[in-house]
Amino acid sequence: MRIYGDIYSGNCYKIKLICALLAIEHEWVAVDIMQGETRVDSFLALNPNGQIPVCITDDGENLTESNAILYYLAQDSDYWPRERLAQTRVLEWQFFEQYSHEPKIAVARFIKVYQGMPNDRRQEYEACLKGGYRALDLMERHLQKRAFLVGDSCSIADISLFAYTHVAPEGGFDLAAYPRIRDWIASIQLLPGFVAMPPASSRAASDVSQLY
Repeated sequence: MRIYGDIYSGNCYKIKLICALLAIEHEWVAVDIMQGETRVDSFLALNPNGQIPVCITDDGENLTESNAILYYLAQDSDYWPRERLAQTRVLEWQFFEQYSHEPKIAVARFIKVYQGMPNDRRQEYEACLKGGYRALDLMERHLQKRAFLVGDSCSIADISLFAYTHVAPEGGFDLAAYPRIRDWIASIQLLPGFVAMPPASSRAASDVSQLY
């Protein structure tokens, strides 16, 4: 299996993390989107949408969209629940992540860290902060009576939300008021096989179109 991704992207890190947790053998092909490598013809042949991650399965199938790839990799593991309702709850959280969480927290992180807070995006950044805190508030309330988002153990719902939540401070979000989220983050970091995402500070900023 071959996975094309940028490790500084939360959506790609999701895939790196589930592979580590499940000890899935794969070749990681680094794609530098800061250098426009998702827009070259060779990559567009893999994903005409020009986005990462892309997973090429052992059978030669091209898979795109991070949460779909998570499902493919985890569906026969403990990270994908067996009960129909629990499976639906996982999907609920993954849709929430893509529509209400990632577009706020990941974009704020991008504007602050990789663009250096340009004046023409400051208003957008402030809007992302408001939306991101709403998403964090919802997660905090949900985690008041449970350790993980669905059921009693970590699922791909947690992996999906963990990717950008745990680096939310890089985007200017203060997690001090979210003790349950901080406990949840710590629980995932203690999972056997866990691998960390490199800090954004380890990557030099430059002019890019997007990193999320």
